[in-house]
Amino acid sequence: MSKLKTTLKLGATLTALLAVTPAMAEGEYGVLMKTLANPFWGAMGQGVEDGATEAGVEYYMQAVESDQAAESQLNVCNTMLERQPVAMITAAINSTNLLPCLKAAQESGIKVVDLDGNLDQAILDSEGIEITFRIGSDNVLAGAQGAEYVVGQLGADATGPVLVIEGLSGNITGQKRAQGFADKLAELAPGLEIVASLPGDWDRGKAANITNDILTRNPDLVAIFAANDGMALGAVESVFAAGKGGDVVIVGVDGNSDAVKSINEGRLTASVAQLPYLVGKQAVENVKVAVEGGSVESEIIVPTLVLTKEVMDAGTEPLLEYVK
Repeated sequence: MSKLKTTLKLGATLTALLAVTPAMAEGEYGVLMKTLANPFWGAMGQGVEDGATEAGVEYYMQAVESDQAAESQLNVCNTMLERQPVAMITAAINSTNLLPCLKAAQESGIKVVDLDGNLDQAILDSEGIEITFRIGSDNVLAGAQGAEYVVGQLGADATGPVLVIEGLSGNITGQKRAQGFADKLAELAPGLEIVASLPGDWDRGKAANITNDILTRNPDLVAIFAANDGMALGAVESVFAAGKGGDVVIVGVDGNSDAVKSINEGRLTASVAQLPYLVGKQAVENVKVAVEGGSVESEIIVPTLVLTKEVMDAGTEPLLEYVK
């Protein structure tokens, strides 16, 4: 599977600047990611790049050093605003950190896009911010698909403790994934009890520590759901270190390259692939339509795929071409 080829340089504030076009280029799009150090956002960046090439549009992309650097991301957003792009495609770290910048963008007539559904509509309404559209996967559905897979592996009559590792506290994306999982699990297999649902802050090391702690308290743990693949891979490390590899069903969300490798190695059980490459590509395609005065749906849902070794080995699923 292809990987995003860039000349990214890590810095104190920015981790990436892709496809830089001359300042004040006519009709350019600004794309603000979280961090391209995460394979999920790297794949989305590749989708943006390919989408822009095919659409024949100019863009520049920036990202911050981590998906927890909320203040830095606001600073980058404000800098991006100074270039007066015709559109800003933004993946906010949380529901509130970019609000001042997005408000200013709206007042300047810049079209604003919520990339990957990171903005809370109720908060946008209260701030009087109107976005052009949001694009991403249905995060509640992604969590529910994770629960369906777990129950499919363990059975509807299964009993035992389950761990949920949430995302960054206050981040709507992680909240929706965790809630979707919990609600569907309770519906399909009431005997499976969530004994802990804790924020892993999108951090692999923290997720590993959480898993180790919960395994100590619940050595009969039967399943783990993590709100992204990085945390799921941290859980994998602790499960295998405890000698329980293969005994615990571990499901992540994203379908990134590291998860694919782990699934193929027989370590991570599954990932609900959110096809970030396709999200990035379709974001640019739809922004072009909106900028040119066309009609675009206010919410664009990109499909998800439960990625397992069996699915990848079979190679018959059409959506596999978008797993990067």
